[in-house]
Amino acid sequence: MRLAELFPEGGRGIIATADAAGVVNQAVFAIPHVVDEQTLAWGFSEGRTIANLRENPHASYLYLAPSRGYNGWRLTLTMAEEAGEGEMLENIRERTAQVASPQASAAVTRVAYFKVEEVRPLM
Repeated sequence: MRLAELFPEGGRGIIATADAAGVVNQAVFAIPHVVDEQTLAWGFSEGRTIANLRENPHASYLYLAPSRGYNGWRLTLTMAEEAGEGEMLENIRERTAQVASPQASAAVTRVAYFKVEEVRPLM
């Protein structure tokens, strides 16, 4: 299955990260932006999740599909790059303004790109 087919509209997920000492953080995130068949991107504000990724690039994303039951995916990720400008960041800000609010969009200051290491079903 292609990455773009894994994330129907309306779903959401949780990104789990850990800092250098192993202290775990979880945060609710929308569906990712599919860059290519190995790369996903999300927008970030200056919070705990991006701070953890700067110390430890490994993350996990648990995606819940917008359906009854427990449909979804568990992705093992490694952050490959972080940027504070560019077309992808602008696309994410525009989408955030539409889906959430202009205030939420203004808080998105970074985009992080992740290599998808593994995809497993939720159940």
